Amino acid sequence: MLKWLCLASLWLVAVPVASAQQFDLPAAAVDNEAALAKAMPELAKEVIAVYREGDRRTYLDNLFRLQMVAARYADANKTLTSLRALRAGSASPQTRSINVQYEIFARARQSEGEAPFEEALHQSFREVFGSLDDRTAALVIRALGVDPSALQQTLNEALKQRKGKTTLSLAEALSLIRAYQIHQVHQLLAPLTAPLIAEDDLRRYIIEKDVPVRTPDGATVCALVVRPRSASGQLPTLLNFTIYADPNNLLSEARRTASNGYVGVEGLTRGKGCSPDDPVPYEHDGSDAAAVIDWISTQPWSDGRVGMYGGSYEGFTQWAAAKHMPKALKALMPSVTAAPGIDVPMEGNVFQSFVYYWPFYTTTGKTLDEAAIRDRARWGRLNHEWYASGRSYRSLDKIDGTPNPFFNRWLDHPSYDSYWQDMIPYRQEFARINIPVLTTTGYYDDAQIGALYYFIEHHQQAPGAEHYLVIGPYDHIRGQRGTLSRLGDALNYLRGYETDPVAQLDVGELRYQWFDSIFKGSPKPALLKDKVNYQVMGANKWKHAPSLAAMGNQTLRFHLSAVRAGDAYRLSARKPAGDTFITQMVDLADRTDVDRVSPSNGIVDKNLDTWNGIAFVSEPLRKPTELSGLFSGRLDFIANRKDLDFSIGLYELTPKGEYFELSYYMARASHVLDRNHRQLLKPGQRMQLDFKSGRLTSRKFQPGSRLVVVLGVIKQPGAQINYGSGQDVSDETLEDGKVPLQLQWYGDSFVDIPIWR
Repeated sequence: MLKWLCLASLWLVAVPVASAQQFDLPAAAVDNEAALAKAMPELAKEVIAVYREGDRRTYLDNLFRLQMVAARYADANKTLTSLRALRAGSASPQTRSINVQYEIFARARQSEGEAPFEEALHQSFREVFGSLDDRTAALVIRALGVDPSALQQTLNEALKQRKGKTTLSLAEALSLIRAYQIHQVHQLLAPLTAPLIAEDDLRRYIIEKDVPVRTPDGATVCALVVRPRSASGQLPTLLNFTIYADPNNLLSEARRTASNGYVGVEGLTRGKGCSPDDPVPYEHDGSDAAAVIDWISTQPWSDGRVGMYGGSYEGFTQWAAAKHMPKALKALMPSVTAAPGIDVPMEGNVFQSFVYYWPFYTTTGKTLDEAAIRDRARWGRLNHEWYASGRSYRSLDKIDGTPNPFFNRWLDHPSYDSYWQDMIPYRQEFARINIPVLTTTGYYDDAQIGALYYFIEHHQQAPGAEHYLVIGPYDHIRGQRGTLSRLGDALNYLRGYETDPVAQLDVGELRYQWFDSIFKGSPKPALLKDKVNYQVMGANKWKHAPSLAAMGNQTLRFHLSAVRAGDAYRLSARKPAGDTFITQMVDLADRTDVDRVSPSNGIVDKNLDTWNGIAFVSEPLRKPTELSGLFSGRLDFIANRKDLDFSIGLYELTPKGEYFELSYYMARASHVLDRNHRQLLKPGQRMQLDFKSGRLTSRKFQPGSRLVVVLGVIKQPGAQINYGSGQDVSDETLEDGKVPLQLQWYGDSFVDIPIWR
């Protein structure tokens, strides 16, 4: 949903170095830029003298950075040449593009005595880029486009960790020097390379900016077209249709597409870019994207075939266009796909506050309001003040002091009604989508529920649909970009979890393999061995299944028993005898928790957050067990209110005492049976709700691990609070929650866990 940017902190690789060597860093260097600039070269020289590393690639990668910070540019060039030799013969343009910007910089610095730096840089850039093929050059330009302010933030965080310390370990010194080197190079290159990139683009591509395209209803959408000069004749086109009107990112994506032998077109939501209309998210994107596809098919450079790609909002626009099935649309590759009304701005019919500021970011002007999305203090303050005040959710814009008409329009549609249904394919409309589709997402992608919604609905409505799924331990960024940063570093850690080596994935490379198989007759990507392609965490392998249901061949049922198990309750393989239950009380009017910080935030964590929740723990599993698929279950309970919002979290408790986050489910109880129509609870009466998670996971449990389920009531500053009065939740206030929520959870409640044995 959001324009997820690769945080610079993700671009730092772990340095597997063990040494008792300590290095001094002056205290002033932490807070003073001049002192830091003086201290870092000396630190780099000291580290060079002692640094050793068994893995040659890691050693060389660290060494050239040390040499650059130490201003030993001739040595850095030699090291970079050796590092490039290790990658020689790679067919991957991503691999070939790694560190090229540093080669350009080091060569210019080495020649600086013979000419001014800017002149030397121009010469170095032209020499290096003159030897690069289009695909590699496009990726180097993408790396050069990294925002220096994000790199500055990473450096600041690294320095902050050093505050109060007088010495650094070797690993700490390498990490700090890496952050410093990356930031310094990109900060110096950023203002100097734009004309050089434009010069290189002119040599390789025909670029048409701000192309207006009229829609059937009289609106105008704006397009960018990039065509490779090396191609002759008509070409297939790959379209990315987006609301994120960042000129640099748009050109970067279209350039990469053109470098792969396609026409690259970036289409913008009406009202963005050169469109004179008012920006409107979601509501017109389907018909507008279809109009752009029709327009493309009539252009002299088009061979009449169009594919679409992109992640998050750009995944949504693909399905929105497919709802209209324009004749020229031949294939899709949606990633981490937003599904309005399903996962944004609400999930399980529960509105999420992180979406509140998104309209300011995307609809304020013709481009993007970066200040809005970066103003974390404002949005944190808004959530805090709303929660503490007990005012209605609909009053958020009054508290903020700025009208938010789009968010308020969404609040008027708390059920999945025709407003949402008109945006994307609905029910039998999926049956008309008879083109190949490849969906990518991640177990830790916030939009996974949307991506799976399309996958499940497409296969239900069109049995035999050529729709593939690739999923693994990825978040919203990695599910659409892969596990290589824009700088080429492998991202091995995700929220504290060291992913399996086979989980490394280049989604960009997969994109062009996918479209080449459709438009150019190339083989289908090797990873797509079946409809569902998933990485089994902890097993270091990929598996493949014809359907989501086929990921497991057995089901383990665990009951939520009232038998104590330490601070938790027993997750029992046997149904408890009698009508035993657990009583839970939640004071919905309590606001003492407004500043509460969760004790756990990693995928792997020593702590488990059970606030307003109840934990259930199984007996240790005796054999290795692969949990793969969608968990489901039944809640058997009595509530004293007409409604409630709840969540169910799934974890592995390892023999080491660590909790491994697997999956979760959240929903409004009155919408569990039907997201389209609300069915209120009957206070005081025993009820059963059957549920099925929309979030997939796959994990190999070791013997001795336990399954943990946390059943909780949603009450926190970042989401709606359902006080259970039965009226529209957006209109409820603290007055509606004066009587605490009381629940009785019966042992007939259970979860079904799909496994493979």
